[in-house]
Amino acid sequence: MIYHGNRFTIKPSATPEQVEEALESLRNQGRVIPSVKSFVVGPDYGGEYHYGAVFAIEDLEGYWEYLVHPAHLNTDRVGLPLVDKFVSFDITDDEDPQLADKIAELHQRRYDTMPDISKLVSELGEYSGSAAPGQHGE
Repeated sequence: MIYHGNRFTIKPSATPEQVEEALESLRNQGRVIPSVKSFVVGPDYGGEYHYGAVFAIEDLEGYWEYLVHPAHLNTDRVGLPLVDKFVSFDITDDEDPQLADKIAELHQRRYDTMPDISKLVSELGEYSGSAAPGQHGE
């Protein structure tokens, strides 16, 4: 099982309506992407981030489905322009020593085949995590 998580801060210029639209889009990912087995989306307490989300995904095939699913792409398009600081992470009980590289390769393939998504991520104020493109990954 792979637990894919995100933590992020919202730009001061984002309206409450925009933030709620982005959070609802995150929740929708959990409801409609078949490879997502469970999820949580909500306020991030105990740190510097405003919100977070975690999606439980069984394997790399499901992870790819998650990354390219239209519901996830919608969240990227409505949510990333509102985000200033973003971190993604993966926690797993899979013992494959190359799993981190395989996950990074999936992210990179998505960025390579979806330039609009790569641009949105590259324009974040700060991003760390799997295969950060552009200024964050160089």
